[in-house]
Amino acid sequence: MDRAVDKIPRPRDVLEARILQHAVEAFAETGYAGSALANIAERAGLSKQNLLYYFPTKQILYQRVLDQVLDHWLERMQVLADATQDPVQLLRNYIHAKLRFSREHPQASRVYAMEVISGAPIYGNSIRDKVVPLLQKDIAVFESWIAQGKIAPINTTHLMFAIWAMTQSYADFSTQMSLVLGHAPLNEQDFVEAEKLIVEIVVARMMAH
Repeated sequence: MDRAVDKIPRPRDVLEARILQHAVEAFAETGYAGSALANIAERAGLSKQNLLYYFPTKQILYQRVLDQVLDHWLERMQVLADATQDPVQLLRNYIHAKLRFSREHPQASRVYAMEVISGAPIYGNSIRDKVVPLLQKDIAVFESWIAQGKIAPINTTHLMFAIWAMTQSYADFSTQMSLVLGHAPLNEQDFVEAEKLIVEIVVARMMAH
């Protein structure tokens, strides 16, 4: 009985989720500086005063949005931290998960990208504290694969940078891609073809002994 009750979202959780969703939309459209709490509250169907009860400042709300984005991203990085698994399959899974995030949460990805492009003035410490330790674990796994002869010697840090750039661009630069492709938004086939090509590029380099 207790477990069933725990699964029922509390009204506060539901309302906070609604606020966060509309905050993502606002920050993705106009950035941190260009977004106003009054506008976010209106989008969420609340008064500004009501929104301030849950998120007392715009910076707190913005940081909470970025926490959600980064947590989703780090979940996908976790799949690499297992040296016992097949490296090719793990990277296939990782690339698939990263592209799915770009497909399903493009606005969230753009909020994160805008923060980073601007020099991460608000969220830089959190990125450093959360991303670097997990990236170091992933790099250690890659290095163990190289030592065992499972993959070719490669600069694994820059490999990860390349995968991030290739996968996240399908959210952050989707407008440019749509203009080139002649249709908007990007469709499922676009992501299928992107995944196939990215996997082929990464695997070809990893296995180039």
